[in-house]
Amino acid sequence: MTVSNQKNDKELHIIPEWCKGCNICVGFCPKNVLELEHDKVSIKNKDLCIKCGQCELRCPDYAIYLEG
Repeated sequence: MTVSNQKNDKELHIIPEWCKGCNICVGFCPKNVLELEHDKVSIKNKDLCIKCGQCELRCPDYAIYLEG
């Protein structure tokens, strides 16, 4: 029996207008996928993302999320 991992089907999204540049999501990312660029979070290497959801969970402004 094969069980698909639904986390792998998700994609990381950022709403730059909502980001206040607090850097919390960057600090909690275990794979260093995120970075601050011009006081906004950005994805520096999407391929490294393990879709753990720590960034989404920690963002106080709901500016970053996993969808899918």
